[in-house]
Amino acid sequence: MARTVGIGKQNYEKVVGNNIFYVDKTLFIKEWWENEDEVTLITRPRRFGKTLNISMVEQFFSVDYAGRSDLFKNMKIWEDEKYHSLQGKFPVISLSFSGVKGSDFTDTRRQICQEISDIYSRYWFLLNEEGILNEREKEFFHLISRDMDNDVAAVSIKKCLRQWRDIMERKLLFCWMSMILQCRKLMYMVIGRKLCPL
Repeated sequence: MARTVGIGKQNYEKVVGNNIFYVDKTLFIKEWWENEDEVTLITRPRRFGKTLNISMVEQFFSVDYAGRSDLFKNMKIWEDEKYHSLQGKFPVISLSFSGVKGSDFTDTRRQICQEISDIYSRYWFLLNEEGILNEREKEFFHLISRDMDNDVAAVSIKKCLRQWRDIMERKLLFCWMSMILQCRKLMYMVIGRKLCPL
């Protein structure tokens, strides 16, 4: 059966599940894991597959995809058996600002805050679990919203990573897609001129 060439596809599961043409980049998982980097910066031009690669990494490691080895069984990463035991074993927080398309500063800021708020919403159940969050952490949790203050937004990601790493008592993976294009638009809106061509 002929494979479809998908343009702009960003979800690994959908690409593999729908038999869309895919250049196997799963060995990136092995390279990244074995480097044991605290932080990895991936710089590539637009439309170079960054979001799809982040999706692949998330779906390989995330407990939300435990038992989904079918997504990787025909890929290079699956040839190394030691990676079988890593698939679906970690809590992963994935955050992408690729959908942020505000028309002005206020709208763009709200959309960014909404993306952060959506991450917190996935873990709302923690507020009701006895002994998980202390009172200060619960108060902060309630401050997260589309209209949160700048100081809250500025520390929200750092706080959630620290709290959830401690709660899970194991390595926590965080996948964050940059928003260079959105930052350029924001700067244009704030200072009224383009800093560099898009």
